[in-house]
Amino acid sequence: EENYDANLPLCFCKKRHTQPIRGVECVAQSWRMKERMKTVSVALVLCLNVGVDPPDVIKIQPCSRLECWIDPSSMSPQKALEMIGSNLQKQYERWQPRARYKQSLDPTVEDVKKLCTSLRKNAKEERVLFHYNGHGVPRPTVNGEIWVFNRTYTQYIPLSIYDLQTWMGAPSIYVYDCSNAGIIVNSFNTFADQHEREMEQMQAQAAGIRNSPPLQTPSYKNCIQLAACAANQILPMNPQLPADLFTACLTTPIKVALKWFTLQPTSKLVPHVSYDLIEKIPGQLNDRRTMLGELNWIFTAITDTIAWNTLPRDLFQKLFRQDLLVASLFRNFLLAERILRSYDCTPISNPPLPQGFRHPMWAAWDLALDLALSQLPDILKRGEAFQHSPFFEEQLTAFQVWLDRGSEERNPPEQLPIVLQVLLSQVHRLRALELLGRFLDLGPWAVNLALSVGIFPYVLKLLQSSAKELRPLLVFIWTKILAVDSTCQVDLVRDQGHKYFLSVLQDPTISAEYRTQSAFVLACIVHNYPQGQNYAFQGSLVSICLLQICDSNWMLRQWLAICLGQLWQDYHEARWSGVRDLAHEKLLPLLQDPVPEVRTAAVFALGTFISSVKKRSDHANNIDRSIAMTLLATVGNDMSPLVRMELVAALQWMVLLFQKQFTSVFLQEPSALHQTHSLERNVNMKRVSSSSSIMSMGVSSMTNYPASGTISLVGFGSIYMKLWQSFNQLARDPYPTVATMAQKVMDFVRNNAVVEIEAKEATSEKFSYSLPPSPNTRVNYLDSSSPRQLPNGIATPNATQYLSAGQQGTPPASSPDSRTSLRTAANHARSSSNGRILHSRISEDGESTSSQEERPLIPIVTTDFIAWAVSQFSRPTRRTGLGADVTEDDDVIYDRDAPEYLERVRRFKRNVKLRHEAREQQRRVPFLRLETQMWVGRTQHTPKIVKFHPYEPQIAVAYRDRVTIHDWRTQAVNSYVPEAHKPPIGMTTPRYARVTSLEFINAHDRSLVLVGYEDGCVRLWRPPEGEADDVRLVSAWRALFENSVQHSRTAGVGLVTSWQQNFQTLVAAGDFKVLRLWDVERELKLWDLPTDADSAVHTLSSAPNGIIAAGCADGSVRLFDKRCSPHDARFMTYMEHTAPILSVCLRDDCEFLISGCSQGNIRCFDIRQKSSVHNWCTNSNVTAISIHSMGDIVACGSHSINTYCLDGRNLGTIRSHEGFMASKIGQTTCLAFHPYRLSLAVGFVDNIVAVYRDENRKY
Repeated sequence: EENYDANLPLCFCKKRHTQPIRGVECVAQSWRMKERMKTVSVALVLCLNVGVDPPDVIKIQPCSRLECWIDPSSMSPQKALEMIGSNLQKQYERWQPRARYKQSLDPTVEDVKKLCTSLRKNAKEERVLFHYNGHGVPRPTVNGEIWVFNRTYTQYIPLSIYDLQTWMGAPSIYVYDCSNAGIIVNSFNTFADQHEREMEQMQAQAAGIRNSPPLQTPSYKNCIQLAACAANQILPMNPQLPADLFTACLTTPIKVALKWFTLQPTSKLVPHVSYDLIEKIPGQLNDRRTMLGELNWIFTAITDTIAWNTLPRDLFQKLFRQDLLVASLFRNFLLAERILRSYDCTPISNPPLPQGFRHPMWAAWDLALDLALSQLPDILKRGEAFQHSPFFEEQLTAFQVWLDRGSEERNPPEQLPIVLQVLLSQVHRLRALELLGRFLDLGPWAVNLALSVGIFPYVLKLLQSSAKELRPLLVFIWTKILAVDSTCQVDLVRDQGHKYFLSVLQDPTISAEYRTQSAFVLACIVHNYPQGQNYAFQGSLVSICLLQICDSNWMLRQWLAICLGQLWQDYHEARWSGVRDLAHEKLLPLLQDPVPEVRTAAVFALGTFISSVKKRSDHANNIDRSIAMTLLATVGNDMSPLVRMELVAALQWMVLLFQKQFTSVFLQEPSALHQTHSLERNVNMKRVSSSSSIMSMGVSSMTNYPASGTISLVGFGSIYMKLWQSFNQLARDPYPTVATMAQKVMDFVRNNAVVEIEAKEATSEKFSYSLPPSPNTRVNYLDSSSPRQLPNGIATPNATQYLSAGQQGTPPASSPDSRTSLRTAANHARSSSNGRILHSRISEDGESTSSQEERPLIPIVTTDFIAWAVSQFSRPTRRTGLGADVTEDDDVIYDRDAPEYLERVRRFKRNVKLRHEAREQQRRVPFLRLETQMWVGRTQHTPKIVKFHPYEPQIAVAYRDRVTIHDWRTQAVNSYVPEAHKPPIGMTTPRYARVTSLEFINAHDRSLVLVGYEDGCVRLWRPPEGEADDVRLVSAWRALFENSVQHSRTAGVGLVTSWQQNFQTLVAAGDFKVLRLWDVERELKLWDLPTDADSAVHTLSSAPNGIIAAGCADGSVRLFDKRCSPHDARFMTYMEHTAPILSVCLRDDCEFLISGCSQGNIRCFDIRQKSSVHNWCTNSNVTAISIHSMGDIVACGSHSINTYCLDGRNLGTIRSHEGFMASKIGQTTCLAFHPYRLSLAVGFVDNIVAVYRDENRKY
């Protein structure tokens, strides 16, 4: 009892029911660089004048002397200058070895000009770096000048920054290593504004000159500047530091960092490490396995992390991802900021960077240096092995902690750039990929963050790895990336990455989950990308998919079908390869797959199979027609609207490929004939003046219609006729989206017919002017037996071939509204520029133009199924909370601490309590009197069905085509009304179908309302969950779709249903000879159970063990066991009633059956016996009967309501409503007991609904 509700299955809770069928709005951020740049030229300008100090700088003694780690005083000035220049070039080459370097040592103005102009000319649109060392010249001037020399070094010559800008052009990067360097930055920005103003004036002048070429204006504001100090600061002179400390930080960061570390008080922790030992650190900077290489690796990770966490995303992309040399300089600039600020110097950059010198990651850098240097004496003296730093392992642990406790609302994890660096290491790569996958699984925002940090080239290169342990992780990561940004397909194909996923897909040792993800990646690669289709096709993707198309994993089957559909979409080579491999036949079994998403994918694949061949042949036509008819026969009445929507989208290609035939089918419909006549008469009135010509053209225009041979009669039993009838049926589908799509296809055909008719009118108009205005022209033509010959020699059928016997005279009159609507349709058809109208249009001379056959077909309707299926991979698929007790039930994941889970537990406890109270009531049935009216309400029309919610204080009332649910506790009322359809062609107003059955689905949890209608349709509604929420249609289908279902309002039972929650089965019956069983979990028809009765089924009842009782109009009660085969399912028939059965009830004990007929005869059966065990009669002419499924009580209603025990004893009678001067009750139209409680709901003919209970019970 305690676990009864928890063990009951839930229905219609899959993602296809709870989510809108559309893709996720993934806002793909601009992680790709719009323009990759490269610094191709470097100008090294050194103004040192070794041995001579500038006049405006007074140096302390001792002071810093090293330039590029060379002491100029240790050698001759000229040699020192050359060595310094050579060393500086080597230091820059460490970061950009392929650049073109030019040195200018102690230059003149002309030297600088020649150098800059030549580098800019060679660099073209790429970046040029200008490095200026002004340690041997005066400080920059406030007028925006730096200093160089004259030829004889006897004078300092000023060089204007304005001129330097002009020579360097843009884009450029400037490095200023001199005192008061901030002055240069300020002057540069001022002159950049001046340059732009001058350029604007020149452009304005050039605009007034004819044929003047457009001026190219370099954007100086986008140039990058790095300055050693602010405008009012001088460089530090600490003798323990190099004189060019700023340059050293930018070009030799590890050496400077180690030197500076030994000068700090914290270095006392490693007292045996000196500067001399630092010079002996083993290893190479580019070898991460050595101490020096590992320190450089850690430094890169830390500076990248600081920049990522402090800079805006766009600035980070520009400075740290666009240009290799610029990124290195800015990483090292962060170190320069930290070191120089400790000596009261503030390095400046343009664009400016947020302060990062106090970032907590610097502490991790100090720890890494400390741990490395503490090993150095033992390594050098004793030769001990180097112990690698735990830095990356600890950072991965920090990243894992964030993932365990993180969320989208928190700041992004600061370790993300470090994870990128760790991917370079084989030691930590596996763990890094696993954590990266967990991060990407958080959603599109996480994918965008990872892409913007620069993860893409790393995971792309890893596809070249042959390590099998990385395969699942890489496949998952690429799945997440492509689900958010499908443009990565180009990169995958360019780098041959598709081969990686082809190998994973065809590897049977890999789990189905990762093969599914590989199929998804390949589907993304071939989606709307011809080159990807070609490479995948050459990789035998068709045969790989077909070999696994029947795999046990439903998601793999789904994505294999989608992948095939994407592959041969507009790619006829793949289509014909599929034909040779019988791909279309191998996909047909998927149309009956137990999973609706798989069936939808199969329909999609077959739809693109049809549309992929533009050059038609008899072979292609036969295959496509066969596929279309199979689709129609197999899924034309599928329970899932997802499948039916895709079916309309697939069958539309038949309409687009065979427009002539469908237009002909349309014109044979009487309703279409009426409308086209109306349009033709209206058109011709505007073209001819005489009455006789009007009369003639009124009919002859139509008989002349097929003159070009493009339109021919199509037989009633033809494929096109059957497809057109299916579109008519789908246009009346109970699910609005399906109906709307089908109606659009039909409107397209109708508009084509209008265009064809107007085209014929235009070609035949010149003949009408030559006709004599004889009043008997029309009669003579109608009486003639031979068709009229047009100039092109093609015979035209007589009008009688188009007109029925009652229409061979004057064309039917048309209303102005119909003419207006058709005129609008015609105008729309003519103005349509989407290339769909008439694939082979008729030219003025009657010949068919074939140029349009090569144009791609543009669909009339589209679905979002593929986008929705893709979105499932962009959503989180795993739980990240450690310690949470998580259970998974199909697609629904419940966390035991989550509010929805706690609410569910509360509902289950409420249910147990209610059932316990109900059992206590049922024991007192002989002493109850259900005469206390606890609730009363009014309806707009006579109620036909009333039904209690099993657990909520709600009652559902059905009348006409709507259902209202009243909550007598909150007084809330919700209405469930079908959406009005556009009337089919030929009908003026849409008709409604009355409600004939009502069920509560998932009543033990969050209930849904299932409503059956007299036209055989079923609609499933989700009630609103809050005040701002609306009623939502979850699903709808045609439960009874044979022609024998009666559609008359006054005759026929309509649809009768019985719901089995524990079996997830809906039993449907009505005015024909079977019980139809629907499996709502798989959304498939199970089978039909023949009733072997000539009369309709009036009522149904199901027992917990699956036995079904059907009460028929002939008074028979028939029992079925659905566990048997359909023809053996009926195991008992009782023929003891002589009037239609109004109610039948199989008790919960699965052995006792109670039935009642309209004559008031109540019979009780033990279903193990062949006759009733007890019976009695109430009043004759009973209009409604209700039998309690658990309590021993029966209610009968007519002009009064009587309740009885099962032994026939009368328990009470209700004759009037309650209250002062209460009126007599009207005739009863419907009755219903509460499923558990002893409460009775009654609907009356006077539009009143009341609920009665025992007067002694507190509700």
